[in-house]
Amino acid sequence: MSDPTIETKAAALSDEGIEGQVKQELREVKDPEIGLDVIQLGLIREINLGLEEPEIKMMLTTPFCPYGGWLIQQVKDSATKIVGKPVKVTVMPDLWDPNFMEDPGLLMGW
Repeated sequence: MSDPTIETKAAALSDEGIEGQVKQELREVKDPEIGLDVIQLGLIREINLGLEEPEIKMMLTTPFCPYGGWLIQQVKDSATKIVGKPVKVTVMPDLWDPNFMEDPGLLMGW
């Protein structure tokens, strides 16, 4: 008989590994206007893979981002490719701020 605690820890470690792979894949999704990826911009706020329906919560740089639909679809497609099943993408109503970025200095030349 196996130990459920060990199985739970193994599943959590597996989810963390997959989450890292998802983040790495999302670095390929670049905002076409700014030229930085969704991770650098801090647009990805949560990655929840342990749910029956995996979900990514994200925000857009502006409420009426002209590339919003495209970015959302790219995030969904990229995450689904790694997770192996459909990933729900929820756009949060929060306003984006450069302080969410990995390195706000990247916008200096923009």
